[in-house]
Amino acid sequence: MKQSSFFYRVKKDWMRNRSLYLMIIPVLIFFILFHYKPMYGAIIAFKDYTPALGIAESPWVGWDNFTRFFSSVYFGRLIRNTILLSFYSLLFGFPAPIILALLLNEVKNKKFKGLTQTVTYLPHFISMIVVTGMLVDFSMTSGLFNDIIELFGGERSPLLQNPDLYRTIYVASGIWQEIGWGSIIYLSALSGVDSQLYEAAQIDGAGKWKQLIHVTLPGIAPTIIIMFILKMGTLMNMGYEKTILLYNPATYETADIISSYIYRIGLLEQDWSYSTAIGLFNSVINLGLLLLTNKIARKCGETSLW
Repeated sequence: MKQSSFFYRVKKDWMRNRSLYLMIIPVLIFFILFHYKPMYGAIIAFKDYTPALGIAESPWVGWDNFTRFFSSVYFGRLIRNTILLSFYSLLFGFPAPIILALLLNEVKNKKFKGLTQTVTYLPHFISMIVVTGMLVDFSMTSGLFNDIIELFGGERSPLLQNPDLYRTIYVASGIWQEIGWGSIIYLSALSGVDSQLYEAAQIDGAGKWKQLIHVTLPGIAPTIIIMFILKMGTLMNMGYEKTILLYNPATYETADIISSYIYRIGLLEQDWSYSTAIGLFNSVINLGLLLLTNKIARKCGETSLW
């Protein structure tokens, strides 16, 4: 009876939400083919993989590839650079779209607000190749950035050849490219804050600043927490595309990160097992950060992913 009741509920739910289930099928197929199926390939991190033998027949080496990475002369540099770039991107990049959304929410002129949103959204749609090309040109001795530096009394220099400036250029350009796009979700959250709360706060004598602290921020706090947890889950997963297009041997000391090292080892040197081991290590760190952040968020408040 219980089994038949279960199947009856499933059938009833399917009939009621059939269109929704049909819509989610392409999404499930995508994740199965491009996210779950490739997980089988992670086993080569524990093997000495050669394409001629295949994954199953390649000899098993256990933890040798991980030991090789941990004892590598590049290990400390890669971890340090990845953590610092991720930390600076989180420190300055995460609050940037929130601040922009809060500012736009206070703008009453619809034309100016629409123009500002358009201008800040546009960089997100520019190809990474084009963005890095612009950065390279602007950072040249005769480029725009040096024109500005010279205007304020500085000296011209090839900025991307300076290891001390690389992280600043990387993080600042990332904020410029994503601040407008990232603000969309916070503007949506702001539109859901009850206007009666603002009216009640005004009656109590609260100014704009106190309304921001006691009404606006608590209203969008769940959204901020969820986005922060998701960000922490990809903290160590810095994209290699931008890095390999911007860095050079002169800036390896501060620019080389785990993903760019994986690119060089895996695709250029074709050491697939070693690069897979490094990528698996990086993914485990990201998973740990995600679980830890979610646990802290759940203990400190009511908002978490699960």
